Amino acid sequence: MPKDILHFTYRLTAAEYDSTDFLIEVDKQSMTLISPTKPPYPFWTELSYQQCRNCPLNPQQWPHCPVAINLVPLLDLCGHLVSHKPMTVEVLTDRRTIRGETTAQHIASSILGLIMATSPCPHTEFLKPMARFHLPLADQDETIYRVTTMFLLAQYFRYKDDLPYSLELDELLSIYKNLQIINLHLTQRLKTAISEDAAVNGVILLDLLSKTVTWSIEDGLEEIRYLFDSYRKPAK
Repeated sequence: MPKDILHFTYRLTAAEYDSTDFLIEVDKQSMTLISPTKPPYPFWTELSYQQCRNCPLNPQQWPHCPVAINLVPLLDLCGHLVSHKPMTVEVLTDRRTIRGETTAQHIASSILGLIMATSPCPHTEFLKPMARFHLPLADQDETIYRVTTMFLLAQYFRYKDDLPYSLELDELLSIYKNLQIINLHLTQRLKTAISEDAAVNGVILLDLLSKTVTWSIEDGLEEIRYLFDSYRKPAK
């Protein structure tokens, strides 16, 4: 496999369901998804259709939503799956394989998160470091930890580059509130495109995680604060 491309294969199996592989390929340098979708694109991918109210893109320059285009293969995969269908998933990466027992909607949510983070949307660009170290089926605390450490490490690099930086999380809050707007409009797009609810509920689950991140930040990250007790002890 090319060393300049990251590979993520979601292998789905379930009762009365043939094993299916869903491959996501990402350019390692730019962390941009290598989209397998070719024109003509479905009408629901048009930028002006359910366009996010915070979208800075111009339909003349961007006729289609960059996230929606990249979601077309996912809808081909799970557009007919019911959310609560039990499934086994194996996620094969270039370094390891992760296996879990879950439901179609949780798998869709995990794939959605990776596709959104690697799509050329101005509001999801900030998530590329998380995509590079993708954690399939991440839970609430794992997501809070990964998001906040990513943001604070970004501030360190800004400091090293003599750029303005801050240890406050107001900017991260703003990023995640923009993501929640995207999730809302994306749900409307997908409702038009699919016959079952796995992908739509995947967006909803992803949105709940993003809301959890904002609530946690506003609450001072109290649920994971105890993990850092050793760092808060007075120096001897």
